[in-house]
Amino acid sequence: MRPKIKLIYLLTLILAGFSFGLKAQTIQVEAKLDTTSIPLGDQTQLHLSVRFPAGSVIEFPLLKDSIAGKLQLVSTNKADTSFNKDDVSIQTIRQSYTLTSFDPGTYQIPSFIFKIKTDSFKTVPLTLQVTSVAIDTTKGIYDIKQPLAVSYTFADWLKDNWHWIALALVLISSIVGILYYLKKRSKNKPAVMEVKDTTPAHVLALNKLSALRDKKLWQNNLVKDYYSELSDILREYLEKRYAIKTHEQTTEEIFLALKYKDLDVSSCEILRQILVLADLVKFAKEKPLPADNEKIMDDAVRFVTQTQNTFSQTTAERNGLV
Repeated sequence: MRPKIKLIYLLTLILAGFSFGLKAQTIQVEAKLDTTSIPLGDQTQLHLSVRFPAGSVIEFPLLKDSIAGKLQLVSTNKADTSFNKDDVSIQTIRQSYTLTSFDPGTYQIPSFIFKIKTDSFKTVPLTLQVTSVAIDTTKGIYDIKQPLAVSYTFADWLKDNWHWIALALVLISSIVGILYYLKKRSKNKPAVMEVKDTTPAHVLALNKLSALRDKKLWQNNLVKDYYSELSDILREYLEKRYAIKTHEQTTEEIFLALKYKDLDVSSCEILRQILVLADLVKFAKEKPLPADNEKIMDDAVRFVTQTQNTFSQTTAERNGLV
């Protein structure tokens, strides 16, 4: 019975060793350089790769800022993962690093260790030679050459700026064409004679007052609008009748302008009552009675009617008709 047990134990050891050998053959690690010699300050690429069964957890070696003392790590490229086209169960990870050195010499890059579970796999060591710049000591030392003076002609300037010149010419041509078109169009355009409104000012004022009465503003609680329009109608009438400025003028400023005009005392008093009440409604929120609203319209019509004869005579005298 014992010989059988020994035989089974021996076969188990052989199979385990065979399995480990297959696994070791499946996992392959590699480190290589693009070149084994670089000039001082130049760069080269270090490539690390590992080939292993897909699904295994690989611990990639971590590179420090310097390798072998004076080899500096410039940058680390993104890792690249691929699968074997003949056997998708085999996976390969590659990663590249940029190395440089500013000290001449021969540097031994040590082995890099990849870890998979409890197993470790090492790459072969590499050698990188950094050569110094050759200096010919037999020649003397020369000053740095001064920059050469290069002539820059007008033709060179045109060559460098032709697109701006073309753009400017296009803009100038467009402006000249537009101006010519507008000038030619204005010449061909028939002259339009401005027709002035010859309607007497008192007629315009009475028509506007009548239209304002028909709006029934104060009857619809639009008292402020009613007084504002009535005040504007009278101001426009005064401006045309007495040739004074009334817009943007206060009531007192209007009466100062009317002081030396041919306005009788009665008409002046009617006008003052109208404008003062209108100001109270517009600015002091005065609320007149309905009777006051009717009366102010009648007073406005009476004022225009009382002053229209004088206006007509003055207009006729101004035009040389009397």
